[in-house]
Amino acid sequence: MTLQVDVTSRAGDFALSAKFETTGGLTALFGPSGSGKTTLMELIGGIRRPAQGHVSLDGQTLSNSNSGRFLKPHQRRIGWVFQETRLFPHMTGRQNLTYGQWFVRKRDRREDLDRVVALLGIEHLLDRKPATYSGGERSRVAIGRALIASPRLLLMDEPLAALDDARKAEILPYIERLRDEGSVEILYVTHSLPEVVRLANQLVLMSNGKLLASGETTDLLSRFDLAPALGEGEAGAVIEAVISAQDEAFQLSQLTARAGQLFVPTLDLPIGTPVRLRIKARDVMIALDRPIGLSALNSLVGKIQSIEPGSAANVNIVLDCQGDRLLANLTAKSAEMLGLRPGTPVYAIIKSVSFDRLGLGMKP
Repeated sequence: MTLQVDVTSRAGDFALSAKFETTGGLTALFGPSGSGKTTLMELIGGIRRPAQGHVSLDGQTLSNSNSGRFLKPHQRRIGWVFQETRLFPHMTGRQNLTYGQWFVRKRDRREDLDRVVALLGIEHLLDRKPATYSGGERSRVAIGRALIASPRLLLMDEPLAALDDARKAEILPYIERLRDEGSVEILYVTHSLPEVVRLANQLVLMSNGKLLASGETTDLLSRFDLAPALGEGEAGAVIEAVISAQDEAFQLSQLTARAGQLFVPTLDLPIGTPVRLRIKARDVMIALDRPIGLSALNSLVGKIQSIEPGSAANVNIVLDCQGDRLLANLTAKSAEMLGLRPGTPVYAIIKSVSFDRLGLGMKP
């Protein structure tokens, strides 16, 4: 499924302009509040009409300002999941799930209730009403309701924003399953970088109504020039690894990446599972010699690729660690004291406790 977007829109003093293409899986729309993420979703879903431009889904034109074509929301077969789950309180889980199916022609119905229930693990909620659900359970039923309507595209507008970390940790594996096992492309709005790292194979980065960049998540999140749009202190690199061992005694998982061995907080996944993780530039220390007598568990062999001026008295350093790209942010004084130059062999040191547990998950 291919989504093509090239639109401009204006509401009062706010102007939006975005052009990008997605090709399946889960694409994150990321940016701070007020960057235009929800407005862009409304343009795609047919709630707003663009001033100029077009939107097409798998070759079908949903809107085109030149021809005047504009399909209404119910004609687009696009599913929505909102931050507020909007379940019907007087209905059971089963009734909420099947409600949207009545508006879909039988020939367009692709999703089976039993399959969706199994995918989201909500069998125990079918005969209960939403008042008895936890926040995570309400979110899963809301996702299921959207899926049962057999959408061609699923728009998820900050679905986890109202949940605490415990509830987010509960539902994230189900969104991973939906991404990997579902039959629908997902456009996922969030201002949570850990959610982007964990879930998205593609990223659309927004700021002040403008598209800053779009492309593969691992590439965009490993660029220093885009760091200001990610938030203060959020510059970093994304690497891919495989779970190679579980240390149950110390509640750590051992990962094997091209860069070497890494220890992270326990991931409840089988050995051999491909995973993705993000290492912030501010969490990387650099040493010229192999560290001895140090509490940090992770020490990776690398080489300085480039050194660029950073903010204030800092420098941004790009490392090549056996083919994995790592970023480090140091004071200019530290870099000078160590005599760091492009080509200098170094050790990159990362604390295991620096990894955000919510951002650790299966590779998309």
